[in-house]
Amino acid sequence: MCFQRPVLFTQDFPYAIDFPGHHTRVSQAKPFAISIVRALRERGHQAYLCGGCVRDLLLGREPADYDVTTDAHPEEVMHIFPETYAVGAQFGVVLVPLPKTDAVENINGSVSPKARVVEVATFRSDVGYSDGRHPDEVRFSKDPREDVARRDFTINGLLMDPVSGEVLDFVEGRKDLEAGILRTIGDPAQRFAEDKLRMLRAVRFAARFGYRIDPPTLEAMQKMSSQIHQVSRERVREELTKMLTEGRARQAFLLLDESDLLFEVLPEIAAMKGVEQPPQYHPEGDVFVHTLLLLENLPHPCPPTLAWGALLHDVGKPPTFRVAPDRIRFDGHVEVGMKMTEAICRRLRFSNEDTEQIIELVHQHMRFGQITRMKESTLKKFLRLPKFEEHLDLHRMDCQSSHGDLSSYRFAQEQLAAIPPEKMRPAPLLNGRDLIALGYVPGPRFKEILTAVEDAQLEGRLQSKPDAMHLVQSEFPLRQA
Repeated sequence: MCFQRPVLFTQDFPYAIDFPGHHTRVSQAKPFAISIVRALRERGHQAYLCGGCVRDLLLGREPADYDVTTDAHPEEVMHIFPETYAVGAQFGVVLVPLPKTDAVENINGSVSPKARVVEVATFRSDVGYSDGRHPDEVRFSKDPREDVARRDFTINGLLMDPVSGEVLDFVEGRKDLEAGILRTIGDPAQRFAEDKLRMLRAVRFAARFGYRIDPPTLEAMQKMSSQIHQVSRERVREELTKMLTEGRARQAFLLLDESDLLFEVLPEIAAMKGVEQPPQYHPEGDVFVHTLLLLENLPHPCPPTLAWGALLHDVGKPPTFRVAPDRIRFDGHVEVGMKMTEAICRRLRFSNEDTEQIIELVHQHMRFGQITRMKESTLKKFLRLPKFEEHLDLHRMDCQSSHGDLSSYRFAQEQLAAIPPEKMRPAPLLNGRDLIALGYVPGPRFKEILTAVEDAQLEGRLQSKPDAMHLVQSEFPLRQA
């Protein structure tokens, strides 16, 4: 590959960067990464900050983590830094953990797992990618140009000397940063052949930064989109989740569609395109347009399950579409959507817990239409659903992305504020042992009886255990043997 003459930039970078409207904690990862660079150089090695942290610093963003690249071999790195994790030593990667008190905290106070370590990687070139994801062989190098040549995109191919502030640019990455272009390093087909996941990463980076994808890069993605199936489903899920939760989900899914990747990774979402909806309820357009509007309204930061629930809430509409005499209908789309959502979650290897929540979001999203007419017991059970705040957020976005009527949303908020916790979840007046003491035989009937007691209690018709026993004996007479 032909390289440009390296372009050097000098700029001072603060240890902590404040963004308007956001509070960021002082990052201890950067000074720790700089100390690693210094230690390597003191022992005669080349060393630079590299990759995403350089990109983010040039963009005025606080990096989530810091990576170092060096000509020191893994065993040399581990000798200099005895407390290391050689998790990728065969690929030249060693992880150096931050002191426990220096871990980088997110804005919400949690600690990012990757921010607990600095990745130190040896300059290398990669040989062969028979599995479409990982190099068959790596050859260590003393030339940083060779290391940059194996990387994915020009904006991720920048190196920085954190001591002097110089930025080494062998691939015109700074130019692409300034122009807002996402471009592969070298031949796009070769870069994507080496690692098929890079196609999804191209979408994610372009969406995150609001960049356009370089036409030859996009053309290669379109031609090679069907090869994304060589990537593990877990990694596909991780990339899609990042697209959904990084704040530019609508743009990401438009790019997925433009690159032909959407049909490959989520054909159920691609099927929404052109599926018309009744204009009196959905003046915004078809199911795909509606779903994209929901993605645009996602909160940031956004819980992954809420993001996936928003994406999939109407997934059952395309297969249930029909034109009735009165209007377009989607009979049973919730039930169909629940089954489709479960299949998608299983396919993408979601955890059981996340799968249950995403399915429940699809299941419950239409119930807000009846919320003002619910019995008191039904309303309280609805409002106390696990993670109800996600159901409420989904309903708000659903309304904002269609007819705009938020009356049911406001009613739910008012009820949540008005009903005390002890009224929402009162201590049970009866249990199974009480029913046995009354002479009832354990079995399926117990659930029916206890549900009736709970409903009466939630509606204020029962205040005590004797009242509950009287209701059971009057409404559920003992069966004769």
